[in-house]
Order: sequence, then C-alpha cells, then structure tokens
Amino acid sequence: MRDVRVVYRKFDETLHWHQWMRLLGEDEYGVWLGAQAGAVSQRGNELVVTQEQAHVQLFPRDQWFTAIFNDPPRFTEIYADITTPVEFSEDVVTMIDLDLDVIKRRDGTVFVDDEDEFAEHQVKYGYPADVIATAQSTCDWLVGAVATEEPFLTVYKTYLDKIR
Repeated sequence: MRDVRVVYRKFDETLHWHQWMRLLGEDEYGVWLGAQAGAVSQRGNELVVTQEQAHVQLFPRDQWFTAIFNDPPRFTEIYADITTPVEFSEDVVTMIDLDLDVIKRRDGTVFVDDEDEFAEHQVKYGYPADVIATAQSTCDWLVGAVATEEPFLTVYKTYLDKIR
C-alpha cells in the first residue's frame, strides 16, 4: 500500500484541509484511502489535528462529493463534503471544497451543514450558476443516500477493517 496526499482547496485555490492517507483500493464507488488512529491532518496552515479514531475516505470518480467514514466511537459516522470532481494523480488527490456538508450521526440523524458558508462563498468567490446547481443537487441527493444506499451502509466497513 502506498501513501497518497489528499488536498482540499477552496474556490480561490487557497489551501483547505490536507493530509497523507494510505491507498486501500478502488471499487465501483471510487478510490478508498484510510488513516489509522493517531494520523494527522491540517486545515490550511493552522495547527495539526490528531485523529482519535481510524477513518476511511471515498473519492468517487466524476462525482461532486467526497465522504469520510469514521470508526466508532466517533459520534459522526459519515461526513460528506460537496466538492468539484476529484482530480487524481499517482500520489495526490485534489478537489475544490464547495462548503456544503452532509453529516450522518451514529444515531441515524442526517443534516446539512455550512449552508450559510455556501451562500456567502457564492458571492465572495463568484461561483458559476452550474457549480451552484450541481453542488445543491448533489447535496440534496446525499441527504437521502447516506441513510439508504451503498457505499454508505456496509461497503465502507470493509475498508475500515483494512486500515485498523
């Protein structure tokens, strides 16, 4: 298994979240990367954050989201970021974070976060109309999908088993 750099940027290309993760494989849902408990990530140039639990991340091909699946006991089971489609190179995956997040808690609660940031950044960064529409429709779809469709139900657990 090789390490891959994950780089999220904002629409103006400023550095957002970034970290190194381990390549776990690829299936019909996309590329799966994982990080063990104790792995670090960083937002921009802020202080490094140490992850308490293992997690895996899905980077779909030609989709407008990425998704993090956290190991218990973390209260957030799934954290899906609405993004531009992921760009893949041999050792880097990168995308533009479009603010909206779909979150599924372990108790089954699903909600959308950062709608205010999405509205603010539409003006600040001048999101094109097609980007706004696609981001919103992807978000709307994910709200239902994270509770009813694969890979959000059981598939991700196979990858969590690999990274533990």
